[in-house]
Parts: sequence; C-alpha cells; structure tokens
Amino acid sequence: MHVRRVRPLAMLCAGAMLLVTAACGSSSGGGASGSSGASKPLTRLRIMAPADPGGGWDSTSREAQKALEGSNTVRKVEVFNVPGAGGTIGLAQLANNATDDQLLMTMGLVMVGAVVTNKSKTTLADVTPIAKLTSEQEIIVVPADSPYQTLQDFVDAWKANTSKLPIAGGSAGGTDQILAGLMAQAVGADPKKVNYVAFSGGGEALASLLGGKVAAGISGVSEFKDQIDAGKLRGLAVSGEQKVAGLDVPTLKEGNVDVSLTNWRGMVAPKGISKSQQAALVKVVEDMHGSAEWKAALKKNGWTDDFLIGQDFADYLRAEETRATTVLQQIGLA
Repeated sequence: MHVRRVRPLAMLCAGAMLLVTAACGSSSGGGASGSSGASKPLTRLRIMAPADPGGGWDSTSREAQKALEGSNTVRKVEVFNVPGAGGTIGLAQLANNATDDQLLMTMGLVMVGAVVTNKSKTTLADVTPIAKLTSEQEIIVVPADSPYQTLQDFVDAWKANTSKLPIAGGSAGGTDQILAGLMAQAVGADPKKVNYVAFSGGGEALASLLGGKVAAGISGVSEFKDQIDAGKLRGLAVSGEQKVAGLDVPTLKEGNVDVSLTNWRGMVAPKGISKSQQAALVKVVEDMHGSAEWKAALKKNGWTDDFLIGQDFADYLRAEETRATTVLQQIGLA
C-alpha cells in the first residue's frame, strides 16, 4: 500500500453538512415568516449533505430526514449531496443563497478545518448558527504488539523522536490531525514535526496499523472499537472529558495530556435570514431533537447527544474556529 506523508497541504475533515430548504405552510409557498414577522410552520425541507453518499454527513442528513418525517415535525424532507473540498463547496452554495429563509446546513469540526486549509472565500462568518447536534470522541490506538503499553510510554517516545513515529488518521487537516497537533502542543513536542499520514478511509488507516506501517492511529471511537475488542489494537486514550462506556481506556487528561476534543456536527442557516426566520428553523431542529425517532438514531449510531442552540452554539462555533485555526497554523497547514 502506498502511504503518503502529509505536511503543509490539507483539507479538513469533517464534519457533516446539512442544507435544509423549508417552504412555509402558506399556499403561496413563501418563506418562514409572513408580513407580520410571525413564524409559520415549515412543511418541506431539503437537506444537503456536502459530501459523497455513505459518509458521516450523509448519514446524519438521512437520519435527520427519517426523524423529521417519522415524528411528523416536517411533512416532506429531501436529502441531496453536494460533495467536495471538505464541505466548502456546499458552504459556498449556501452563501449564494444568503437571504434564503428556506435553507439550513449541517456542518461540523471537519468543515471548520476545511475552511482554513482550503483558504475558502466563503467562511463560517457567512452563516447563522442554529444548533449543535452530536459529538463523538476520538481515540488514540497502537497495534496490540506495540511496545507502547500506556499513553505515557508513547508520549515519551514521541517527544524524543516526533518525526520518527508516524500517526495514521483521516483526511489532512481534519479532526484527527487537529487532535495530533493539540497533543503535540500539550506534551511539548514540535507540532510541525508530527509525522501525520492521511488516509481517505478508516479501512486504509486500520490496515496501516495492523501492518506495522505506522506507530499509532487516531480516529473516532467507532472506527477502532471492534479491533480493540478483538485484541488487535490497544487503546491508549480517548479525547473527551469522560471515559467511553464499554471501553477500558483513560482520557487524555487522565494520562496527563491536557487536551479535550470531540468531533461534532451541527446545523447552520444563511447569514441574512431574519430573527423570526431563524427562530422557525431552531424550532424545527428542537422538535426533531426531542423526538423518539432522533433518540433512536443517536443510540443506533453511537452518537453522543450534545445539543446546543442559540448564542451558546454561536459562542462554541467561534471558539472552535479559533482553536482549529491556531493548531493548523502551528502544524503548517494554514
């Protein structure tokens, strides 16, 4: 297998992007607010997954479709895909409809990084935050026969020979690479010397681990859990504030690496919509979040319910932009 070392060029992971077009319940098929400014029920949504079918953004979009329709929150929901450039092509499409009150977009940390690494002219300043929906912890793993029994073992070797210990992960500039950069900062290693090997899919990263071509791997917990359970990989640490149920793996902070990061997904709308139009879209997402159908989707997919709306989500998004931009600059990707 050909393994490519990734240095200062990249595009971000991911994350998930959902574009929702909503027509009102009026016979004219207008927007989400009438002449009085009061919101009207949304009866139709179009959800854009800004990636190819089958990935995280696509699955989030289709689970939202099923939850919205199944709970009778929205009568008709259509999902379509606009792939490319870490979701920034879809982001630009959203921005071209800057005052369209019938659009929503689902995005996440992957897109935050893609905006930076792709030098996208359209940024997250061109959206209206609606809600953060889900999150998933990352995990750092090594092959079962690795000499590194604990996170501290790996960190000691990594600090001494940062560039000599390749780390496999997802697309360059994505959540996995951001975590590697944050870890390097936290332990006193040079982020620019991190030997990050980017793979387009979890299967390729897993093969490189099992084949001994890399020293460690970083991905979402769900990507590696089966191999950990089978005894083929060893989990060194998870990236969130709490341990993951069903895994006897400490957090980074418990391993004396002061980093906390989750790969999250949420929804945004065009920048130019009115407050009442924003409120109507927030109400739709809130109703979906409270439905039995959405709770079942969370359980089925192993997603953590991480719901934030309004200014809380806006503040969170700005903070994630700042953190991702800083670390991507320090590892030479921005």
